[in-house]
Amino acid sequence: MISYAIKKFIYGFAVMAGVVVVVFVLFNVLPGDPARMTLGQRSDVQSLEAVRKEFGLDRSRPVQFFLYLNDLSPIGFHEDNPEAEEKYHYLKLIHFDSDVLVVKWPYLRRSYQTKRDVTTILTETVPNTFILALTAMIFATLIGVFLGVLSAVHKDTWIDKAANAFAILGISAPSFFAGIIIAWLFGFVLSEYTGLNMSGSLYSYDPFKGEIMTWKNLWLPMVTLGLRPLAIIVQLTRSAMLDVLAQDYIRTARAKGLGRNAIIYKHALRNALNPVITAISGWFASLLAGSFFVEYIFGYNGLGRTTVTALEMSDFPVVMGSILFIAFVFVIINILVDVLYAFVDPRVKLA
Repeated sequence: MISYAIKKFIYGFAVMAGVVVVVFVLFNVLPGDPARMTLGQRSDVQSLEAVRKEFGLDRSRPVQFFLYLNDLSPIGFHEDNPEAEEKYHYLKLIHFDSDVLVVKWPYLRRSYQTKRDVTTILTETVPNTFILALTAMIFATLIGVFLGVLSAVHKDTWIDKAANAFAILGISAPSFFAGIIIAWLFGFVLSEYTGLNMSGSLYSYDPFKGEIMTWKNLWLPMVTLGLRPLAIIVQLTRSAMLDVLAQDYIRTARAKGLGRNAIIYKHALRNALNPVITAISGWFASLLAGSFFVEYIFGYNGLGRTTVTALEMSDFPVVMGSILFIAFVFVIINILVDVLYAFVDPRVKLA
């Protein structure tokens, strides 16, 4: 099991290395001067040169790429001085003249617009997006598995047809379109009955209480974000359950007189969960990336809205940091799911 997990982590590292190369190349061919984006159009020459030196923009592209890798790597070489130590927050390992080999968190550089560390910006917004994605996935999983099992057990009845129609509708409606309809219907037309707002973030500011959590602002974006994975889970659960229910051991269990619920939930559902787990893992990572438009529509302050705003302002370090973070989440979740397969299904070989 340990060697299997190590091999998966090596594959994940290779994927992340490829993503870093693509991100660096893509954002270095885009037009614009990062120094002027940082200081403004009326900045003087000396200040521009200082910023270019800080970001390594006065070096050749291969050297810039090496410096970018050195910033991202958890182990790297940096200057041994108070300024660098405050900037990278590193732990010194080995000294080499004026440089030092250090251990640190990946440094995603500074925002062009706010001058703040990108890591700090992501730390403030990622928890909101994580809560949104997690609740949307829980909503999609619970409702999706229930409807999928119900559809398979009542095959070719009106229940089955209704569940399939709901799944097709959920797959067909893009998140940005569904978000607009849901916001208008439940946040405006029926707001008197639902008590929900068309827009709003998880945290809101009260002049008397300070910053408070407003859970009702989570409902509409959660449902919107969870519709598509819910539809996929319904179809996957139904298909997998129909295959399992046709197996010989299910017929044997029925012949032994086991109850209907025991057969469905104890024997059939567990063996039908593999494709559902794959969908859940893939969709959870996708929800972090797919929340961009949903957060923007509902005015939800999270990673997606922050990235879209940064892209509109050509704040490339924030966009690059968001892309790398989402790629990292994809890799970690896929590794965990591959390891989880071995526990859920003993037929999976640890090769």
